[in-house]
Amino acid sequence: MRLVTFVRGGQSGIGALITKGVCGYVLDFRRAEPGLPAARCARVHAGSPPHSKCSISAGKPDERALVALEDVNLLAPVPRPGKIICVGHNYQDHAVAASDREEYPTFFAKFANTVIGHGQPIVYPGVPVQLDYEAELAVVIGRRAKGIDPERALEVVAGYTIFNDVTARDYQPRSSQWTIRKSFDTFGPMGPALVTADEIPDPGSLDLALDLNGVERQRSNTTNMIFPIPFLIAYLTRSMTLEPGDVIDTGTPSGTGAMQKPPAFMKPSDVVRIRVGRIGELVNPVVAESA
Repeated sequence: MRLVTFVRGGQSGIGALITKGVCGYVLDFRRAEPGLPAARCARVHAGSPPHSKCSISAGKPDERALVALEDVNLLAPVPRPGKIICVGHNYQDHAVAASDREEYPTFFAKFANTVIGHGQPIVYPGVPVQLDYEAELAVVIGRRAKGIDPERALEVVAGYTIFNDVTARDYQPRSSQWTIRKSFDTFGPMGPALVTADEIPDPGSLDLALDLNGVERQRSNTTNMIFPIPFLIAYLTRSMTLEPGDVIDTGTPSGTGAMQKPPAFMKPSDVVRIRVGRIGELVNPVVAESA
């Protein structure tokens, strides 16, 4: 199932993306299942698996519960993650270009203020920055997990989505920590949907690519990760409890703006598009911060 959060007529909701012929729709769960408790909806927002009745409804959608995709605004599938844990230098080509391969993964944090959805603008801040893109596969946790073994790590995954780890690259030398350059407002586009884990049994073999204004800049496959997803989940749960709705961004391949020759960064009026196999496309324009 392809879960989405959306706004229509000033009201937010959750649902599933449905394709009928060449047209796209959102199945509004509250319309399909009027008795669905609000608390249960909130848990789906946070990454928990959908109610079984929602799964049945998505399989046989009621026409009265379908809303044309163009009539809604998509939000990030997990609008307010409890934790956003990012992995640095996790692709062979990107790691070799940036530093020697390390024995353990490098983690850093982003915050919920960064999160925006498909179609929403990345805001070029009011101060000059080297605005860079990073195409990533994101893992959304669906069950509380502590001390889990790699062999069972995928059991706690609710699903997968696309993430753009936007970075103010010129803030990089200002601190040994990565937080400030990663955590400007809108620097975490996510979406368009959360594809449930049952539809992606092997997240370690997905193609991903990024283009800027129609020009491809990044292309790789998750087979090229240095630290695969089960290892990352298990390693994190040695030190912390992962909760439903936590997001793990699994790193980016080579081809970022800083690695172009000469370097080429995003600017207002640009459009960045990320494609990940079996998930779809995440598209965001870049706009200047208004006064």
